[in-house]
Amino acid sequence: MAILINENTRVLVQGITGSAGRRLCKLMLDMGSQVLAGVTPGKAGETVAGVPVFDTVFQAKDAFPNLDATFICTPPSSARSSCFEAIAAGFKLIVLHTERVPLHDVLDVVSYAKELRARVIGPNTIGVLSPGRCLVGSQGATVEYSRKIFLQGPCGVISRSGGQTTTLCYFLARNGIGASTVVSTGGDAVVGTSIAELLELFEKDQETKIVVAFGEIGTSAEEDAAAVIAERKFTKPFIIYVAGRFAMPEMRFGHAGAIITRGQGTADRKREVLKAAGAVVLESLSDVGVVAAGMLRRISNEAPGQKRIYGGLRLWEKRLAKRS
Repeated sequence: MAILINENTRVLVQGITGSAGRRLCKLMLDMGSQVLAGVTPGKAGETVAGVPVFDTVFQAKDAFPNLDATFICTPPSSARSSCFEAIAAGFKLIVLHTERVPLHDVLDVVSYAKELRARVIGPNTIGVLSPGRCLVGSQGATVEYSRKIFLQGPCGVISRSGGQTTTLCYFLARNGIGASTVVSTGGDAVVGTSIAELLELFEKDQETKIVVAFGEIGTSAEEDAAAVIAERKFTKPFIIYVAGRFAMPEMRFGHAGAIITRGQGTADRKREVLKAAGAVVLESLSDVGVVAAGMLRRISNEAPGQKRIYGGLRLWEKRLAKRS
């Protein structure tokens, strides 16, 4: 079934006429997503890759009432207003791709989203992918290569790093394992949806049998995830690699959330807490595919007569062919 998005998700792109908007709109279409409309103030009447452009989100929603997810790639200065407009228009999934959004703007967006029961992914996220069904965002590969590494299957994927989202799926695919949903939470100190919240969503998804994740230093994201596991709010196998064990104190990172404060948020601390909660903590990221494959074999053996529980490229191609 997947989480957050599926083959019925209908997407709006805010900032569609910018360079990133044009490129990513085409990518989403090529990956089989239903991108119905775009928004850039003052550009109404134009089209991008055949997608009509409107001046406001409300105009796009009037033309396409079934729009339910928006991908925002507007400049940092307008990200807050873009999110507010989408939430006010009734969108329940907001994927905020924009980097360098001011912290207080993010806090305002997250607060407003909770008030209207909308979910924000990001900021500073590459987005959400349900292989063979829908992409809302970007990914670190060409369309052709993506179809080889983003396979459909039983593994939930979570990453604080956009680039490492692709790496996780690469190592999974090398072992014949596909994903139910792939989520980049974003690398900022404050994000709309945490690892812990995603684990609770994956717990309810019958298609997802295990979850793998890429964590890193800074914030309490991994510790919060460990608490969810310890409290049995997530009971499926959880495999994680935490980067930054050997980071020097003076080293600067590209992620605003990768900051160790007063000795808290270290990789070693996160690893200890996760292990204590029952998570499988990897020594090397390259081990994720082998460990996940072993875990899936174990699950399969525990259910006699169960058919192979992960699919691959063939199912993806069938779905895309059906839509074209």
